[in-house]
Amino acid sequence: MRRRLAWGVTLPLVFAGSQAAHALAFRLVYPQAGLRLRALLASGHAYAGWLPLVLACAGAVALVSLAVAANDAARGRAARELPAWAFALLAPACFALQELLELSLHTGTLGWHAVLAPTFLPGLALQLPFALAAYVAARLLLRTAERVGRALARPVPAAPALVGFFAPHAAAPHVRAPRSSRGSRAPPRGLAFS
Repeated sequence: MRRRLAWGVTLPLVFAGSQAAHALAFRLVYPQAGLRLRALLASGHAYAGWLPLVLACAGAVALVSLAVAANDAARGRAARELPAWAFALLAPACFALQELLELSLHTGTLGWHAVLAPTFLPGLALQLPFALAAYVAARLLLRTAERVGRALARPVPAAPALVGFFAPHAAAPHVRAPRSSRGSRAPPRGLAFS
């Protein structure tokens, strides 16, 4: 399996896990729906209406990567392992960058003080468990794609040495009868067994 396929599954799952941890952090810090909505709007989360479309696109990338992985497995290509470090490092980095960009775009200035928001540390702490879940899901999905690909693979043809032995069209070897020293010839074939 090509390395890009592993990344094609890794990145969408890291992104989805990061978004789930992000949403859970806001639910934990702001349990009342009214407060949570005000906090979301005040910190630049107006883009959230586009999130389902972005997640759907990420899911499509992951599905295409899984289909190509199954095709590779059907052709006998070896699978590559997922980079575990990507889940452990990319999820917190994605979350921190997202928080910084949200506040920066909302205020029009560099929002470095996003790290002081009450949801930043809980959101950052939730990234690792969600990243672990995404890693496990990615491994299971890629292994399943590999098994499906192997199951759909064409049957392997028999070894060439066995084909000649068992093939119905293989002729018996032609053996000549030894000639006698007298020069006599054998009777015609039709009369030999009569």
